[in-house]
Amino acid sequence: MAQTPEILTNSRFYVGLSLDGSQDPVDAFFRECKGFKYSQEVVEIQEVAPEAWGSADASAKMGRLVTTKLPGQIKLNNFTLVRSLTASQTIWKWIKAVQEGGWAQQRRNGFLVVYRNNAEEGARFVFENAWPTSYKFSDVKAGGSDLAIEELEIACELFERVELSDES
Repeated sequence: MAQTPEILTNSRFYVGLSLDGSQDPVDAFFRECKGFKYSQEVVEIQEVAPEAWGSADASAKMGRLVTTKLPGQIKLNNFTLVRSLTASQTIWKWIKAVQEGGWAQQRRNGFLVVYRNNAEEGARFVFENAWPTSYKFSDVKAGGSDLAIEELEIACELFERVELSDES
């Protein structure tokens, strides 16, 4: 297991980001992850069924309207990772490669692991064809006491939770 950053050891959980093709087992640790959302469109199909409907003296005695709801297209929201500013350049190099026009080559597979504060895996999510869509650095003041915060928004084409291995 990669060494846990000291700032995260007092947290109830933290999130590790690992990208395929990286030299490190964990590319970055984050203290917040937001935007995990999977939704599936509902497609309504209406049919006329050969069933009786209405009162017996109505002129239309056959042809009841039936609506069936079917699952449609899946939509994955972008997710955002938040952390205190670190000296690591791994994420910034990924962003820069995408900015320079290499986004198709920089789409990466990988996984997010939600670690408990004892460094054991609590949940694992895999993603495919991900790339950074935005980066935000918090407002800072020289005389302020706030930590510098960075946010990374990532788009992906597949995102799913997977079983934890017995080795975790």
